[in-house]
Amino acid sequence: MKRAIVIIPTYNEVGSIEKTINAVLAVFQKIEHWKMGILVVDDRSPDKTYELVSNISRNKSGVYLLINKRKTGLGSAYLKGMEYAFSKLGADVVFEFDADLSHDPEKIPLFLKSIEQGNDLVLGSRYIKGGSMPPEWGLDRKFLSVVGNWTIMMVFTNFKIKDWTSGYRALTKEVYQAVAPLLQSERFFGYTFQIGFLYYAWKLGFKIDPTIAYHFKDREVGVSKIGPEYIKNTLEFIFKTRIKDILQMKVFKFAVVGGTGALVQLITLELWRLLLPFQLAFFLAIECAVLSNFILNNIWTFSDHIIKLKQAPIKFLQFNLASAGSIVIQQVIAAVGEYFIGIFPLFVLPVINKSIDTGMVYAVVGILIGMVWNFFAYTKFIWKAPAKAPVSSKA
Repeated sequence: MKRAIVIIPTYNEVGSIEKTINAVLAVFQKIEHWKMGILVVDDRSPDKTYELVSNISRNKSGVYLLINKRKTGLGSAYLKGMEYAFSKLGADVVFEFDADLSHDPEKIPLFLKSIEQGNDLVLGSRYIKGGSMPPEWGLDRKFLSVVGNWTIMMVFTNFKIKDWTSGYRALTKEVYQAVAPLLQSERFFGYTFQIGFLYYAWKLGFKIDPTIAYHFKDREVGVSKIGPEYIKNTLEFIFKTRIKDILQMKVFKFAVVGGTGALVQLITLELWRLLLPFQLAFFLAIECAVLSNFILNNIWTFSDHIIKLKQAPIKFLQFNLASAGSIVIQQVIAAVGEYFIGIFPLFVLPVINKSIDTGMVYAVVGILIGMVWNFFAYTKFIWKAPAKAPVSSKA
């Protein structure tokens, strides 16, 4: 029988924690095939919430208490609770659950069913059909919550997950073991932890189920822990993370290299045209760009499987052959443009007093179309990732 632990972080929750524990324990009675438990992680609450939980744990089976030495925040409390649940309590799955009954405990069996179906991380969602925010929330808080989640979806370009900030979740030990080390390098403030944890789980390819709808209830006792720093920290994290992602994307690196190659081509084109006819100058300028692209792509774009020096000559030859498609594309565009439209001045750049003619336009159009072909050819042939060895099956 697998074991699931509901982790409840607390700080000054003496007025609500007993009611929450009783409600969760009542749902446990309806669950079969799982051994359930509750772990309260208290940040040494000034109102002595931990003393009340300690008394409850002595009288009720399956209730555990972990006390932090000092207040460390929501993210730290959850990570410590997860480590304790998995290593000391033998958990296979843990839940994140609020101490004020904002989360509906009756949904716990649905989370477990989703885990049984093969999902690694299950999300309770307020912003899908069947879910909702508290009607008593003010328009300002509703606006911040909805717009905040839409901002995260747009920045991360993931629209399948509708509720990035939900704190009602269930996850497997495998997710924790993979994600937790990545969180140690970042200082997560309060509820930004939820976004960060979910982001890394998604990027690592874990199977996420965001379809458990629930009605979020406002707390009946105490005050919300969300402060103004929540907005600042959230925006800082999502934009910093997204920019980092983009900078590491091969497409972005390829575009930068391609832009550099395009600049090399356009400059050398003007230089070659001082000495040679347009078509020959155009061809030589392309070759200058090819050499630039080969060097920069090798040391930066495809640095994860860089071409070694002894392989460089044959790979450069292959690179030229692969680039032939781009060269043909650009030559055809240049030739068609020159034949049907002609070469004539368009305008003069006032700063450098340089005339821009249609030949430059043909070059730019050819470069853009050629870059699409190049990225395909380079990833499929020149810097092709090595095939993974087949996994042997035992009889």
